[in-house]
Amino acid sequence: MDNNDIDTGRAPLGAASEPALAGRKEGWEREVLEKLAFATLREQRARRRWGIFFKLAFLAVVAVVLWRALDLGTATAEVSGPHTALIEIDGAITGGGGSGDADSVIPALNRAFADAGSVGVILRINSPGGSPVQAGMINDEITRLRAEYPKKPLYVVVDEMCASGGYYIAAAASKIFVNKASIVGSIGVLMDGFGFTGLMDKLGVERRLLTAGSNKGFLDPFSPQNDAQQVYAKDMLEEIHQQFIEVVRAGRGKRLKETPETFSGLFWSGSKAVELGLADGFGTVDTVARDELKVEDIVDYTEHEGLSERVLKKFGAAVGAGAWQSLWGGVRPSLR
Repeated sequence: MDNNDIDTGRAPLGAASEPALAGRKEGWEREVLEKLAFATLREQRARRRWGIFFKLAFLAVVAVVLWRALDLGTATAEVSGPHTALIEIDGAITGGGGSGDADSVIPALNRAFADAGSVGVILRINSPGGSPVQAGMINDEITRLRAEYPKKPLYVVVDEMCASGGYYIAAAASKIFVNKASIVGSIGVLMDGFGFTGLMDKLGVERRLLTAGSNKGFLDPFSPQNDAQQVYAKDMLEEIHQQFIEVVRAGRGKRLKETPETFSGLFWSGSKAVELGLADGFGTVDTVARDELKVEDIVDYTEHEGLSERVLKKFGAAVGAGAWQSLWGGVRPSLR
């Protein structure tokens, strides 16, 4: 038998090694792909983490910038020579912050009067009224400062309206100037609320109010009206109204032309207010500074609260409102 014809039973060397080589090649490619996949995943995670970091850092910077921009603090007047001092009250007269808060207006008044460069003060008012307490405090301080600085007049310039508590403050001024279409007056006091007893009866809701003290649930909106408490509340309103009337009479003096409606709570246009002696003439901040004080350089002394102060005052006002509600059932006197 020819040796070439002998079957050894073994495959050629090259044919036997091809599957092993293919397996090793496939394993190497899989390993490389896995490494690439894990590297890509790690890179994506790192990129995501840095993205979150930069976003948070950007938001922090924006928050700081906004806080600094809004937290303006107290206005500092840059005074250079003789000038007209300006203070603004814009909005309701309240004790919860804002330009009508006595804690903001009174310090501004003191700085304006005490400044040697100010020749007089203009108080620009645009207010529908508000707290008789805050208005009374500001009125008293104006009266005191005018007596302490008799050569420095304080003029009120009315913008859109000067009603109720706003006029309570204005009455202390040397003169009051209005626009012919301004709303002026509303010399009265109110105490408002709601009564839900009829609705509660229809819905079958029972009010269970326990008090220690026969008047502790004074004017509770969920209880029937008490005639004695109504009389008491009206007497208190009359007392505050009389205080308002005396302030107006003292401030306006002989200029006031009283009629049966003067202290009825009605309000009038600026033109009619001048006729009734509730105002002295027409003017703006610029014209009063120019024509009355003879100094057109105006410096703003208004206190502008920062964001942090507003938040704290709002919190304090909320606490005070809650305390008042617990005492008076949420009803309080108001000059508006």
